[in-house]
Amino acid sequence: MKKTLLLFLSCFTLYAKTLTLDACIEAALQNHPDVKRLSLGSLQSGSLVDIAKADYLPQLNLNAQYNPHNTFALQQNGTFNTIEDDNFVAEAKVTQKIYDFSKTTSTIEAYEKNKNIATLSLEEAKALLVFSVKNLYNKALFQTKALEARQKDIETKEELYKQAEALVREGLKTKADASSMLSALYNAKDAYATTKAELHKAVATLFLYMGEEADLSVTLEENALTVFENANTLDTIFAKNFSLLGLGEQITRDTLFYNASKAANYGSVDAVASYTYQNSLNEYDTSMVGIGINIPLYSGGRLSAQNEYARIEKEKTKESYNAKKLQLEEQTLTLLADWERYKTTIEAKEALINSSLATKEVVEARYKEGLSTYIEVLDAATTHLQARLGLLEARFALQGIKNNLEYLQGEKK
Repeated sequence: MKKTLLLFLSCFTLYAKTLTLDACIEAALQNHPDVKRLSLGSLQSGSLVDIAKADYLPQLNLNAQYNPHNTFALQQNGTFNTIEDDNFVAEAKVTQKIYDFSKTTSTIEAYEKNKNIATLSLEEAKALLVFSVKNLYNKALFQTKALEARQKDIETKEELYKQAEALVREGLKTKADASSMLSALYNAKDAYATTKAELHKAVATLFLYMGEEADLSVTLEENALTVFENANTLDTIFAKNFSLLGLGEQITRDTLFYNASKAANYGSVDAVASYTYQNSLNEYDTSMVGIGINIPLYSGGRLSAQNEYARIEKEKTKESYNAKKLQLEEQTLTLLADWERYKTTIEAKEALINSSLATKEVVEARYKEGLSTYIEVLDAATTHLQARLGLLEARFALQGIKNNLEYLQGEKK
């Protein structure tokens, strides 16, 4: 019966759906709401450019007013007489901006930078999403490997428990040995269940990012850890990090807004043309073509306050850029230090696995001969298990660091 069950599980695993990292990334980029939202924001920012460009074009306005009851005062022989009649006025007016001290130009360029910022925000969101998917996939793969190690530990503990029972029956060991082995077996099964739950949570979350219904029976494709070249890493991050690039664009944008705010102090020169038709007591029309100059002499302090606000905003963005640069430098140096540490850890764990396996085999053989205690056997098994798990943890931690450094460099694959 047990052999039949194992054969069934092997066949099930063989035909289970294989979920690759590339497929997870592609699905997440297509379905995640943050990507969709920021894609719409990028399109929306283009509308602000069109709005600003409208100031370059002629502005045509049509105004009409009809009063069914209106009183007119007329002078006749030194006295004023009033007449009540209806009144109708219609006016068409065209204005064309000629010169506004580059206010419109600066505003348009600022909104174009805003469009670039929205695009960089979208790319940053994609890179962050890819990083999150990689980490989830990495975590699920780690839990899969850890599950295999704990399954092997359960099998070892089961065999030790059977040996202990047999030795108790032969009078070579006490019941305390068998009870301790059974407790260790239950602990191993509990650890297995915990690892399995962590695996299911990681896979379920991964499917949530993909926008698909979770399939906990999938198998994951193991990716070999590629070498990460850390030469010039910091320079590459400064040159390609989307958040830092976005802040750089914000500095330029805020500078342009500041220039536009200063230009508003000087007003503008406009070409004006109008045609007016009026029907009130008499019917007549008028037309006008000319140049208009608008100079703000007093605005209650509004313009100066706007200038100061724009200047401070520009300085705040500069400091945000500097703070982000410092944060990236600190984060990168920490990751590179951890990278070197985990490479040493892997070497140590590999050596520990070999030595602990040899110790475990010797102690188990001595236990069968009554030369070792169950405590020594369990300690040897625990040391070997912890070495295997530690090696897995170090390898996948190294992969996580690589994923993080690639994210900081703007990688989206």
